[in-house]
Amino acid sequence: MYIAMLGRQPAISMAELERTFEDVRWFSHDTALINTDSLDIEQLGGTIKAGHVVLDLHNSDWRKSSMELVKTYYAKWSSVSGKITLGISTYGFTISPRDVQRTGLILKSQLKTRGVSLRLVPNEQTALGTATSHHNKLGLSPNKVELIVVRGHGGRVIVAESTGSQNITSLARRDQGRPARDAFVGMLPPKLAQIMINLAQPQLLKTDDYTPTLLDPFCGTGVVLQEAALMGIRPYGTDISEKMVRYSRENIEWLQEKFSTHTAYTIHEADAMSAVWQQPIDAVVCETYLGQPFSAPPSPEKLEQVVGNCNHIISTFLKNIGTQLRQGTILCIAIPAWNDGNEHFTHLPLIKNLGHLGYTQTEFENIHAKDLLYYRPDQIVAREIVVLIKK
Repeated sequence: MYIAMLGRQPAISMAELERTFEDVRWFSHDTALINTDSLDIEQLGGTIKAGHVVLDLHNSDWRKSSMELVKTYYAKWSSVSGKITLGISTYGFTISPRDVQRTGLILKSQLKTRGVSLRLVPNEQTALGTATSHHNKLGLSPNKVELIVVRGHGGRVIVAESTGSQNITSLARRDQGRPARDAFVGMLPPKLAQIMINLAQPQLLKTDDYTPTLLDPFCGTGVVLQEAALMGIRPYGTDISEKMVRYSRENIEWLQEKFSTHTAYTIHEADAMSAVWQQPIDAVVCETYLGQPFSAPPSPEKLEQVVGNCNHIISTFLKNIGTQLRQGTILCIAIPAWNDGNEHFTHLPLIKNLGHLGYTQTEFENIHAKDLLYYRPDQIVAREIVVLIKK
């Protein structure tokens, strides 16, 4: 059993977990329990930390949980050779960072009597930040440990040993370190691209003899393509802009050199509204046309115009590609939704017309599809993540 600490928008992270693992359920509002024997956080874009569950304390408060943690790890580490680096992160308790630090200091003091050296990572908050966990390499070796203590619904407490945190160094490199970037067209964050690929599940088609192909018909600077390549999936990208096609090629070549990936790829110029793509296409993942950016909510007249334009382009694309996909092919697309500044969103009309366009929308057990909105609080144009199945 594993516990996952979910990202800034937990519903999107939960959707990714639900599509990746068979048995997933909420533990608290921003954590999930996963019934699995293994979990590789490098393959998940929406999970910021994960840990293997070692203690289930049922209904407990911090004092009892803290005492049980000290007792368990004093017994476990009292004869360890070599220095231990320990970080403690807590979630769901009404305590201070000093309370968390005190628990670590008690354990450190008790282990010292047995000749065991322990370095305690200081807590500025009750939970260590992802950067702190990552840079201290917590969870990546037996002597570098992060204990994750979570109080969930109903007061149940779980203690897990971290198996790693999100690799923010690699994510930043794949985002800001790429040679070809264009801020004007917007850039999909690599972790969101990872999530969308996992929602489309092309990796389930991989065998020793077959590498599935993922198509991005609006490839832009190639973020989806690079993440697919890192997952061992063959990237196939097209874009209406010759400049974006050139940027995608440059970025994929850079990725292959810097990350030692040698997956074959195809990138060429094409209009998604009329393109005829090469076969096979095993999955489709893309950020579609999001319309013009806004720094403030547009007037009703302007919004109506932009919504109509985006709806036409994306509907035409879905009709076109639908004639070229096998039944059951999964598409994960990001489409625009517009925030009025008060968390009320205007959605594309095509959302209510997916059946007529030849698709069914995937339903989830733990979340509602309408919750899959990726945006910052000050952002007007959100990305609405839609997972479709070709009928």
